[in-house]
Amino acid sequence: MTGNMIGRIFNNRYKITERIGIGGMAEVYRAQDTVLGRMVAVKVMLPQYAADPSFTQRFRQEAASAANLQSPYIVNVYDWGQDSGTYYIVMEYVRGSDLKTAIKERGAINQRKVAEIGSQVCQALSVAHNLDIIHRDIKPQNIMIQPDGNVKVMDFGIARAKNSVKTQTSSVLGTAHYVSPEQAQGKELTYASDIYSLGIVLYEAATGKLPFDGPDAVSVAMKQVQEQPVPPSQVNPAIDTALEDIIMKALDKTPDNRFATARDMKNALNDYLSGRPVNLGGFTSASTVVMGGVPNVPPIAADGTQVMPAGMGNGMQQGVNHGTTTYRGAESEPKKKSHVGLIVALIVAVVAVAAIAFGLTQCSSTGTSVPDVVNMEQTQAEETIRAAGFEVGTVSTAKSNSVEEGHVISQDPSGGSKREEGSRVNLVVSGGEDTVTLPDVTGQTEDAARRSLEQIGLTVSTRTEHSTDVEEGHVISMSPEAGSQVSKTTTITLVVSMGAETIDIPNVTGMSESSARSALQEAGFQVSSSTQESSTVDKGVVISYSPSGKADKGSTISIVVSSGTSEIDVPNVTGESLSSAQSQLSGAGFAYNVVYAYSSSVTEGYVISYSPTGKARPGTNITITVSSGPEQQQPSSSSSSQSDSGNTDHSTNDEGTGNTTPDTPSADAGALSAIM
Repeated sequence: MTGNMIGRIFNNRYKITERIGIGGMAEVYRAQDTVLGRMVAVKVMLPQYAADPSFTQRFRQEAASAANLQSPYIVNVYDWGQDSGTYYIVMEYVRGSDLKTAIKERGAINQRKVAEIGSQVCQALSVAHNLDIIHRDIKPQNIMIQPDGNVKVMDFGIARAKNSVKTQTSSVLGTAHYVSPEQAQGKELTYASDIYSLGIVLYEAATGKLPFDGPDAVSVAMKQVQEQPVPPSQVNPAIDTALEDIIMKALDKTPDNRFATARDMKNALNDYLSGRPVNLGGFTSASTVVMGGVPNVPPIAADGTQVMPAGMGNGMQQGVNHGTTTYRGAESEPKKKSHVGLIVALIVAVVAVAAIAFGLTQCSSTGTSVPDVVNMEQTQAEETIRAAGFEVGTVSTAKSNSVEEGHVISQDPSGGSKREEGSRVNLVVSGGEDTVTLPDVTGQTEDAARRSLEQIGLTVSTRTEHSTDVEEGHVISMSPEAGSQVSKTTTITLVVSMGAETIDIPNVTGMSESSARSALQEAGFQVSSSTQESSTVDKGVVISYSPSGKADKGSTISIVVSSGTSEIDVPNVTGESLSSAQSQLSGAGFAYNVVYAYSSSVTEGYVISYSPTGKARPGTNITITVSSGPEQQQPSSSSSSQSDSGNTDHSTNDEGTGNTTPDTPSADAGALSAIM
């Protein structure tokens, strides 16, 4: 398919110019949209998928769904269709490089940038999840980094369509390094699957390494199901604990233990970026994760739950106490060769660990459990703390977009942990949403407006409209309106001008004025009219219009309508010389036609009569009858000859030229003069 694709035109519109990528399902090309004159990306499905009826049906549904996703962090889908048996999707052409390339080139990325990327991907996932679309293939190859640093997530909906094709398992797993445990097991997926995949992406971006790797896709998928990841800080010690905890919560093997929604994960990442306390809902810090081997001293969770060293449990286990999940490492495969000394040392270590753990548990069991007051209203939380025998310690406030104002964001010590009665419990209370006053960015360029809004923490989406008043690429309007007090979670919609829409002007020449107005208004134009006399165009009919060809939609077209002509007096030229008659008629705006007749009463060369008389429209042809003098009598001997020869017309038609050529008048002409 590749060899003959360059130069091909899909739908008589999209001209393929260059191949820019290839995947398991499709090839991606850069193309020129010949209608709108812009660069686009065209994804062309591979023949083996295009030939599958079940795939193509789901593909059509998913392409239509993806086209409805509107977010600044999602690649726009413009069009899709079928051409010569090949299905294609037309998408926004995004300049930049994918996140996978950036990781390969740079290794670990700055952790604040990692959090920003994660927040923007979460925003994209929130939009999709709200429309019941699960991405199913979140990976760094599908996350484009633009020159301005913002991301665009690709392939929404297409991964879901791909999963509808009933082929071998490898074709539906997605990319094994990023699939969730439930996806690897072929279970029904939820939005939490996308959150897990994003956790893998953030882990890789923050450390430069994948949490799970292996020689083949099957082995990697097995690790996704059975093994716990090494905490990111053990790979990159520079990682903040708060960011590490966010990543590890997203990577929980149990979907219900991950972030409930992509919005919750976005809020956590935004809290980290703003330096606010990160509320993970009782999630145990990644420092409690123990991987393989027997530690010297087992860590103790906040609620006193001991973390079992590797080898003490059977495979992967979980301990749950007061909503805290504690991870244990997988049991290492014993070596076949016996090492008595090592075994003895391990037994001693295990006994020592058990003794320490028992002593700590006994000591902690004498304390009182701290009540969990997170999300409670402050007054109620303080009463609950005092009723349990504790004192309320420091109470500080912080802005929160996820916890209602006046309610507890976090507490220290955490709920469920044991402390002596009378101990202080410190609280962080929500001061309401983190809000900003929306600046006025109307009239600015799209890029300048986006920078202004994103610098104060807002999310921006755009849509375009034609405008005759606002320059192309500049902001027409914004929603909410400038000056509004908005939460930092608010998405600001900018309406950006595409410039005036240029369209064909209908040809209205020869139409009645009312018909011309209707035709022009239906085409989207304003109409102005003026009148002009015309001797050739009937009254009320359009003589001309301006401009012609193409014009901006909404612009004004001027039409000139005929007012007809008024009748004027025809000069009375009877008895005038021919030259005088011609001069008078021409001066009055008439044409003329000269004929000759015998007359015994009118001097030769003078006007006998003219027609029509009275009033006529300018330009009318006036017939002038001019005297040829009296009829000449012929000898009687020639009478029969004249009679035999018939009548001869001696009149000359001279339509306004001023030239006269009198001939000898005929008998009929003489008869005419006698009548006159």
